[in-house]
Amino acid sequence: MALTIRRVPRVLALLGAFLLASLLSGCGYNDFQRLDEQTKAAWSEVLNQYQRRADLVPNIVATVKGEANFEQETLTRVIEARARATSIQATPALVNDPVAFQKFQAAQGELTGALSRLMVVSEQYPSLKANQAFQDLRVTLEGTENRITVARGRYVKAVQDYNVLARSFPTNLTAKIFGYAVKPNFTVDNEAAISTPPSVSFDKPAAPAPAASR
Repeated sequence: MALTIRRVPRVLALLGAFLLASLLSGCGYNDFQRLDEQTKAAWSEVLNQYQRRADLVPNIVATVKGEANFEQETLTRVIEARARATSIQATPALVNDPVAFQKFQAAQGELTGALSRLMVVSEQYPSLKANQAFQDLRVTLEGTENRITVARGRYVKAVQDYNVLARSFPTNLTAKIFGYAVKPNFTVDNEAAISTPPSVSFDKPAAPAPAASR
């Protein structure tokens, strides 16, 4: 009889654990764990591709600097944009801070625009177009921009799934209890700025006429 009595608390504990696990599963706790990890993985890939692009910039700038009379303003914008983009520490907490997230994306968008302008301007320099090293860097940059687009798309989808869970009933109650806040995402303005081609003017003052020989 005593043995049976001792087993009762153990059975109750197991039953309680089972009920708790069922409750957490039913209220979306496990889904939050899964989707939160998915957003972290997707964001890491976005950062990897941004870093890949940042690492290309010094080589691109060094190659373009060898071109006589290349637009210094264009180069300066690229260098400054890269400095701003890489100065922001992309910690895991950034994806939960809308203000920091927006600041980070604005800096990356600025670098995107500066590089786009640089590529457009380079078309006006035949020697750069014939420079194999520059063309290889250009192809690598284009591939990286494509990877950034894909990585951003996956992140957008992951955050959307997570935010729907965080806002829906009854899982929104679980979100409040365990602190699963809605995550910031890329906005329409972000995408429009990235997809808009840079405005470039090649108007230059006419060169002075050579002096007549005497």
